[in-house]
Amino acid sequence: MLFLRYGRLDVEDGALVLVDEQGTRMQIPLGGLACLLLEPGTTVTHAAVALAADCGTLLLWIGESGVRLYSAGQPGGARADRLLYQANLALDDSLRLKVVRAMYRFRFGEESPQKRSVEQLRGIEGVRVKALYKLLAARYHVSWGKRSYDPREWDAADPLNKAVSVANHCLYGVCEAAILAAGYAPAIGFIHTGKPLSFVYDIADLFKFDTVIPAAFQIAAKQSQDIARDVRLRCRDMFREQRLLRRIIPVMEEVLAAAGESLPPPHPEAMPVAIPEKEGLGDAGHRN
Repeated sequence: MLFLRYGRLDVEDGALVLVDEQGTRMQIPLGGLACLLLEPGTTVTHAAVALAADCGTLLLWIGESGVRLYSAGQPGGARADRLLYQANLALDDSLRLKVVRAMYRFRFGEESPQKRSVEQLRGIEGVRVKALYKLLAARYHVSWGKRSYDPREWDAADPLNKAVSVANHCLYGVCEAAILAAGYAPAIGFIHTGKPLSFVYDIADLFKFDTVIPAAFQIAAKQSQDIARDVRLRCRDMFREQRLLRRIIPVMEEVLAAAGESLPPPHPEAMPVAIPEKEGLGDAGHRN
């Protein structure tokens, strides 16, 4: 994966290049990339999009460091083998339960109670999450009643709930980017179901109380004048410092593998065909 910003993505002599304001050109070696993440300040030509599609490289239009995911180019993204694998795990009750138990284990550092259904584990998880919110409120000396979020009544929310909502949305952006980059479907969830971003919510829950939620409480405790902006900037910096996107994908693969099912090899005809580089064009350094 490669993050790009502050330049025009174009094609020159059959190769993808990023051209900055000074006219400096950096070649992008598409053959070795699964995904290009385009941050603010990046423009893309039609030719660049077409070449990325031909090479099977997914394009994602994101906010800074992935705090938002605005759009995704499908060619090279979701793969049939991974979609079938994910759907098989989600639709088989016993396999789904194994994945949910693995998520519980990763999140809380202990095995989930035995002989519990997904619905029962969801309820147990909810109780533990409420306790975590109370612990954070005590740590940062802020008042906490309950989690309350209604996008239609944004101004009616208290500052702390606003901070938590913004933090969650930032995390959803980078998690959705990771899911798409790995070739899975955001809608096929295991704990959360029936929503376009169900799997995004599942994966975000694995990380939120170690990353964005404490940041939201910390900023709310400072009584920020622009709490949404300050939370968003803090999340952006955190994602860069921790290289969060690169951490998410191995964890996602780990919890899915807990079901004990092997990922089927992709059909050769379904794999994208990489276009060979032009003779004389060397590898370019990555900009991250």
